[in-house]
Amino acid sequence: MKILFYGTPGFALPTLDALIARHEIVAVVTQPDRPAHRGQRVTPPPVKVRALEAGLPVIQPPRLRDPGWDTTLRALGADVAVVVAFGQILSRAVLDAPRRGSINVHGSLLPRYRGAAPIAWAIMRGETVTGITTFQMDEGMDTGAMLLKRETPIDPDETAGELAKRMSHLGADVLVDTLARLDALTPTPQRHEDATLAPRLKKTDGHLDWTRPARDLVNQVRGCNPWPGAVTSTPRGNLAIWRAQAADASLPEPGTLALHEGGPAIVTGRGLLVPVEVQPENRRPMSWRDWLSGARLPPGAKFGSP
Repeated sequence: MKILFYGTPGFALPTLDALIARHEIVAVVTQPDRPAHRGQRVTPPPVKVRALEAGLPVIQPPRLRDPGWDTTLRALGADVAVVVAFGQILSRAVLDAPRRGSINVHGSLLPRYRGAAPIAWAIMRGETVTGITTFQMDEGMDTGAMLLKRETPIDPDETAGELAKRMSHLGADVLVDTLARLDALTPTPQRHEDATLAPRLKKTDGHLDWTRPARDLVNQVRGCNPWPGAVTSTPRGNLAIWRAQAADASLPEPGTLALHEGGPAIVTGRGLLVPVEVQPENRRPMSWRDWLSGARLPPGAKFGSP
C-alpha cells in the first residue's frame, strides 16, 4: 500500500518504522525545523531525522491549510494517509487527497480525551486504563469514525513520558492491524455526548495547589513529567517535583512542611505528598532528602504557587 505519513515528535517514530518495513512511503510530512534546547538551536523534528535516514522525501509545510497543498499531496498518488501527532489541523481537501482518505493514530480510547495531550490528561485525571484508537479523520478535532481500539492499563507510578513511550509502540501495532484489515473494518461513529477534552498543556498546568488532595497532586506530578513539570514555590526558590507519593494523614495548614513517620512531607488538602525526585531552579534533578539537607527548611516552612 502507498502511504503518505504525517508526524512530528518521537511518539510517531514506531509507527513510521512499522510502515517503512511493510509499505511504500510516498512522502513524510512533518513540522518545520524550530529552535529547541537550551541554546535555541534550529533543530529538525525526530520524524524528519528518521525519514532522511531512510531515504524518504520530506515535506515541511508551515501551514497545510494554505491553498494548493491538497493538489501537491494528491499528486503523490497515496492510497491512504497515516497521521500520528502531526501538530496541524488538516482541511477536508488535504484529508481527502489520498485515494482512501486519512487515518489517525490517537493516544486515548475515543471519544474520551480528544485533543493534543490525551496521555498527560488521562494520568492527571486519575484514569487507570487508556489505549489507542485508530479512526477515519474528518475536519473535527479527533471526531471521526473509529476503526480499531486497544486498551492498556496505566501503572500507578507511570509518568506521562513513560506511558507515551509504551503507547507509541502500541499505536504502531494497532495501525498495522488497521491497515491489514482495512477492507473488512466497519467504521463506528463516536458518541459525541461522551467526549472529554485533552488540550495542549500549558506551563500553568503544572502549578501545584496544595489545597487539593495528595493523590490528585501525585497524578498531576506524573502527568506533567516530562513537560511542563509540576512546580511549587519554596523559601529557597521554585522547585520542580518529578516523582512523588501520597500518604494518608490529617494535618492542618496545606502547603507546609511536616514530618511523616520520621520523614519530611508536604501537607495537602487531604493527606500528605512525599516528594521522591525534585529539581531546584538551574540545577540537576536530585532526591527530595538531598534537596532538604541543603535547603535546611524547618517544619512548618511554606510551599505555594510558583
